[in-house]
Amino acid sequence: MKNKQKAASYRMPSKESIVHSIMTSTSIETGQTSGQVEVSLIESRKKYAYLRLAD
Repeated sequence: MKNKQKAASYRMPSKESIVHSIMTSTSIETGQTSGQVEVSLIESRKKYAYLRLAD
């Protein structure tokens, strides 16, 4: 008998979970509260809303 390995399925993370991860990581690194980082991230997003990442 051979063991067959199933391919692991991968689900793309949601935009909200990516933002939360960035916010948490940045707050730990900078010593700011996550609320302060969130406000800064939202302001930056508004400021550069016309820019898009390359595919």
